[in-house]
Amino acid sequence: MKNITPLDDFPIHQTSETLSVPSTTDRNFYDRYWFNGFSKEKDFLFEIGVGVYPNRHIIDGHFSISFKGKQYSFHASKRLDSSRYPMVIGPISLEIPKPMEIIKFTLQDPEKRISCNLEFNNLTLPHIEPKSSLKEGTRILMDTSRFTQFGTWTGEIQLENETINLESEYGTRDKSWGVRPVGEPEGGAPGKLNDEPGVYWCWAPINFGQIFTHFGTFEDHDGNSTQLSGEIITVSDNGESIKNMTNINHSINWIKGTRWSDGGDIKFKVDEKDTEIKIKTVGPRFHCKGIGYQHPEWGHALWKGEEAYDYEVWDLDKIDPNDYSYFHIHQIAEASMGKENGFGTLENLVVGRHDPSGFKDLFDVAE
Repeated sequence: MKNITPLDDFPIHQTSETLSVPSTTDRNFYDRYWFNGFSKEKDFLFEIGVGVYPNRHIIDGHFSISFKGKQYSFHASKRLDSSRYPMVIGPISLEIPKPMEIIKFTLQDPEKRISCNLEFNNLTLPHIEPKSSLKEGTRILMDTSRFTQFGTWTGEIQLENETINLESEYGTRDKSWGVRPVGEPEGGAPGKLNDEPGVYWCWAPINFGQIFTHFGTFEDHDGNSTQLSGEIITVSDNGESIKNMTNINHSINWIKGTRWSDGGDIKFKVDEKDTEIKIKTVGPRFHCKGIGYQHPEWGHALWKGEEAYDYEVWDLDKIDPNDYSYFHIHQIAEASMGKENGFGTLENLVVGRHDPSGFKDLFDVAE
């Protein structure tokens, strides 16, 4: 039974190995799930992250929620066993009863500070994004695929002193896999890409009811898109139709003294018609550090021992906007597109120089 998994009983093999053995020995190979759920009326935004890193022998998971001025986060990590599925990380469990349609997530904190029992149900089919690729000389630093899907959440979240009931709340998810920088940094000679480090990423999936829009871009320091995509998905009784955005441009409104935004605009053409999505952020600010991004102790794929978990709470009004570990944010996006109104997510991450935004060095903030 060594290395045989429950998934090996399905006709999905891509190599002569069992599914527990990745096609590459790159230590940074990963499979990762991300979800969010939110409600403007109930004043919450939560996120879930579960990552599998078979060549590092690690599986980790996070649940974090911003609610009424605070952000609560639970982290868990353990040694990955060869079965891969079901995905259980101590108190955290992620189940897939119906792929691409129904996913269940549970958290039962042994100390009863935070728990949840949640179910995601799809509204759209998953849609693949452009691949992300980055090389440094002969070394592949990033080679990933990702799909995104809109849905709704039902269930319950229990915090220290309050219970939140979810009844068909807004949700988005993605699933990505491949190779990307994770875990402890490697030693040896520094790479040439470190000459001017930095990243610019903006992402905005929006639910307008029967219409769903999806926009994302990476840019270089000068504002040139290195990856750009946009789609409009229309759902009807006859199924889904997709149209690609063309001539896409966007702008972000940066809050003075921060690298956080309070909205922006996305302009594009669809069927040769000029179209604009106007975004205003509402509700609580969510820091992606809560699900491991830029977290010094609970970053993705960090070895924490055979099994470990932790809990932390931040006062959102006391977070230092000059601390780069809090630069990466998600916010509820209230959006309009012509006569259509909807809600979604605005994601911003900017580290380093980005001329269109007015950022001049690694960690300066908006003037």
